[in-house]
Amino acid sequence: MPTPKRKLSRSRRDKRSANKGLKPKAVASCQTCQAPIATHKICSECGYYKGVKILRTKQDRKFSRAQTREAVQAKVQSRTNSAGSSEPSSAS
Repeated sequence: MPTPKRKLSRSRRDKRSANKGLKPKAVASCQTCQAPIATHKICSECGYYKGVKILRTKQDRKFSRAQTREAVQAKVQSRTNSAGSSEPSSAS
């Protein structure tokens, strides 16, 4: 593979991309949480696109996991409470 004999100067290198007309990407704000997002993309903060929930975000998953844990703990506590109260007391 051929290699260049000399280092390309910055001006020569940068002339290649001078006429491409690159423009900065447009940035919009999310309708629900006002976070900056690229246009026509789903918000990674809240998971909404045009006011409709599309993605489950990390916070949504945390919240649902916490609810299931609480439900399981409540179920276990109710079982232990009902098992403890249903035992017949031995009277002598």
